[in-house]
Amino acid sequence: MSEVVLEEGRPAGAARGEAHPVDVEVGRRLRDLRALRGISQEELARSLGIAFQQVQKYERGQNRIGASRLVEIAHILGVPASDFLSGIVPPPAAGQAPGPGLAEGGAPGFVYDDPSMARGRPAPVVDTREALELVRAFGRIHDPLVRRRFFELAKMLGQIDYATPPAASGAAAPSRPQSS
Repeated sequence: MSEVVLEEGRPAGAARGEAHPVDVEVGRRLRDLRALRGISQEELARSLGIAFQQVQKYERGQNRIGASRLVEIAHILGVPASDFLSGIVPPPAAGQAPGPGLAEGGAPGFVYDDPSMARGRPAPVVDTREALELVRAFGRIHDPLVRRRFFELAKMLGQIDYATPPAASGAAAPSRPQSS
């Protein structure tokens, strides 16, 4: 996973209803991993022996996930517990200067492939139903050569600029790929 630099966190004594950025990020990862595995909130809650509303609160970052519960969730989802925490850089404490190299931001003139990375956050792993279905379908391809070819095809198709379809016609005609 890439590094996620969080924005300012909840200061000491902040209102109880405010979620801490680390809890929100861990919850987002829980939601994404659960969805990728096709497990509902109800199924996860049943496996954990809790109400599904508690899973909802975990996923929104409203409730913190304790270490033992995080390990249990990771086991159920079939991932290492570190997947929930790797790459998270907590914000500096109030009044504390950021560590070396963190204040500069992105290198001048650097163009990010993903606009959300310019803000220091990766895009969600799965943010549409189609993406989720695509990932699930890809996971069901067992032949390594077919998986590789499919991956290369998807990368190539992602580089094509598609023309907007004319109002009368229902099909979009792809334009030629941009040459690099």
